[in-house]
Amino acid sequence: MIILNGGSSSGKTGIVRCLQALLPEPWLAFGIDSFVDALPAKLQDSDDGIVFDADGGVDVGADFRALEAAWAGGLVAMARAGAGIVVDDVFLGGAASQERWREALGDLPVLWVGVRCDSAVAERRETARGDRTTGMAARQALIVHEGVEYDLEVDTTHTDSLDCARTIAAALG
Repeated sequence: MIILNGGSSSGKTGIVRCLQALLPEPWLAFGIDSFVDALPAKLQDSDDGIVFDADGGVDVGADFRALEAAWAGGLVAMARAGAGIVVDDVFLGGAASQERWREALGDLPVLWVGVRCDSAVAERRETARGDRTTGMAARQALIVHEGVEYDLEVDTTHTDSLDCARTIAAALG
């Protein structure tokens, strides 16, 4: 497994797509955005689910955490069954988020990748995308990395997705 962590609009999804094209074996991609989109409507904008604050903050509740744990467990099961899995995530809780992944992973090998991006650049990307709450990129740019341990870090501020993916692919050996 490869787990990429970075703030909103940091470039994770682009890196994942490039990795899928570069790696000789097929790798399945799963992102936290798809997980959030898969949540039932009653957990959208709900204290039990996920709430996107007007200032870019994100709050999650108990039902979200329970489903997130099941999702992570399912991805780990696919990796244990032989599938290459690359995850695009946003560790809102920094080290605590990584610890939840570690519990799900057990002894499964993983390459931890931090995806950094200058907050001003991420904000411009956020605005250009138009599908994010304004302020999310700036709020997440640093907090998602707090206390997180990585095997490798890439920075998309001045490096394109393909070059970042090449660096990650080289780290896989």
